[in-house]
Amino acid sequence: MTPRWHWDFEDVRPPRRPQHPPAPAPPVLPVAPDGPEPEGVTRFRRRRGIAFVGLVALVAVLIAVLSGSGHQRATTPAAAAQAELARARRARPRPASEPENDQKGAVSSVLAYTPFVKVGGGRAREVALTFDDGPGPYTPQVLSVLERFHVHATFFAIGRMERYFSASTRRAIEDGDVIGDHTENHPALAHLSAHDQREELLEQIARVELLGGKRPTVFRPPYGSFNATTMRQLKSLGLLMVLWSVDTGDYLQPGVPVIVERALAGAHPGAIILMHDAGGARAQTVAALPGIIRGLRSRGYRIVTVPQLMMDDPPPPGQALPTSLSGD
Repeated sequence: MTPRWHWDFEDVRPPRRPQHPPAPAPPVLPVAPDGPEPEGVTRFRRRRGIAFVGLVALVAVLIAVLSGSGHQRATTPAAAAQAELARARRARPRPASEPENDQKGAVSSVLAYTPFVKVGGGRAREVALTFDDGPGPYTPQVLSVLERFHVHATFFAIGRMERYFSASTRRAIEDGDVIGDHTENHPALAHLSAHDQREELLEQIARVELLGGKRPTVFRPPYGSFNATTMRQLKSLGLLMVLWSVDTGDYLQPGVPVIVERALAGAHPGAIILMHDAGGARAQTVAALPGIIRGLRSRGYRIVTVPQLMMDDPPPPGQALPTSLSGD
């Protein structure tokens, strides 16, 4: 995976399809004179007719092949993503299981007394792993590690990334992972109007639902940026803002041992650990994940999703809402 991979996607205008010259017109055959033809002339005409039919068939095959290759060249990543989204619209949503309904109810119960959470209550020996900024090129590798260790995590996904990597989100949904809202375009929400903030939240929700996922109930603000307007929008949409108690700093690529050490050093009952599966090169995060999982389990922690943590170990009431973590 090259570290020069670009994250700013733009739709590429499909190249014009090649204009193929029309099939050559059949040659004009001389009019036969009255009366019977000599046998040699008849054989000649028959051979020439057979050759002409073969030529027309060959031209037709060439046109079909060239047209097919032209169609392939005209297919861009954006066009393919739009087709994928169209197929997703036709997909039937997966019915919610009983545990999912229980977790949704747990989030609603927490929302009744606090609009945000950054840590569980500390009564259960559980830890939540969370991943931001996906899906992306490294998300399949993160999912493979989670599947190998039978661990569920919470992914705060960016809506526009689904145009390119929606297969990973569908895979996470099928695995039983939780997909949270991380806005459509990853802006600093505190800088946006109420209308624009709502659009950022709703567009991402729509993309997740179109992929067959359940409507997100948890949200993480990009850059930790939010304000009073954000909180009003979250309340109206039934979204619980999820911050974190442990920041591994993996987005800075400090090295695999550092990422593992930070995650384990900050772990405590109810901890919410922040990592990233996209937004840049994430090979270090992928490599650190097995060590984090093994280390947490060796310390007796159960690794759960954020909604599961809210069900098993909800935070205490009366927490003071923190200011915007981005300094807005």
